[in-house]
Amino acid sequence: MAEPKYIFNHKTLSYEKYQPGWRQRMMRFFSYLLATAAFALVFVVAAFYFLGSPKERILHRELSFMNLQYQILTERLESMESLLAEMQERDDNIYRVIFEAEPIPNTVRKAGYGGVDRYDNLSGYKNSELVKDVSKRLDQIASQIYVQSKSYDEVYEMAKNKAEMLSAIPAIQPVNNLDLKRISSYFGVRMDPFYKVNKFHQGVDFSAPIGTEVYATGDGKVISISKSKWGYGNTLVIDHGFGYQTKYSHLQDFKVKKGEKIKRGQLIATVGNTGKSTAPHLHYEVHKNKRPVNPIHFFFNDLTPEEYEMILEFSVQPTQSMD
Repeated sequence: MAEPKYIFNHKTLSYEKYQPGWRQRMMRFFSYLLATAAFALVFVVAAFYFLGSPKERILHRELSFMNLQYQILTERLESMESLLAEMQERDDNIYRVIFEAEPIPNTVRKAGYGGVDRYDNLSGYKNSELVKDVSKRLDQIASQIYVQSKSYDEVYEMAKNKAEMLSAIPAIQPVNNLDLKRISSYFGVRMDPFYKVNKFHQGVDFSAPIGTEVYATGDGKVISISKSKWGYGNTLVIDHGFGYQTKYSHLQDFKVKKGEKIKRGQLIATVGNTGKSTAPHLHYEVHKNKRPVNPIHFFFNDLTPEEYEMILEFSVQPTQSMD
């Protein structure tokens, strides 16, 4: 119980017991209440500022967890991208090279995924750019994996057809040339025997007597037989598949018919002197994907490494073509 208070009365010159009125009591009560509320408010604000609310602490823990998971996800994405890049490198420079297939262009491997509005639903948030970045990278990985999967399907089919492809690739010389003395003109820029100017020679000329047997250099199908007194003269073309074709020109007689399937080493024609030719010879070309390539690189079944080196040395010597 509160002790009573006394005040000095100057009129009576004595102490009298103090009795506050109801207004004073109300003022005192509200002052006390206001001070208590102010103190409580300061305490709560300070606690929220320095300690945070329970909800904020929960959100902070969730945000920390999300940041950790985002970092882990980013590292996994980088690992997947690195692994996928390594797979693409091996595919283009090992597997497809082995089977003589063209590498997949980067424009195909890195093709876009989805439309311009694909990520609009991720906009409008504080971390929208982070979410968009991860979504785009995931979509790009998915697209590249799809392309790589299709490439492996193609490589698998090529592997199954490897034996057929090896039989089809031109791999021998088209005439009997054991002493390697019949090649009179090589692939590349050579002097034209008629116009005396340098022209690109798309094949190899084999000097041989009329009637010398000409052989198919790989399995395939005869797609063209033409006779002419001009240009390449009597010419035969074989399609070997897998992008390869061989052309035999200045022939005398044909031993096969158009549409006939032939085997490597099969007699297909004889050497002649037809068309634009300075002497009896066979003009022989190899085309890969409709582009002429150097035939001497396809004589590996007939040549030892030493003989191949010797032919390479001969091929850089300046010579005159025979057609």
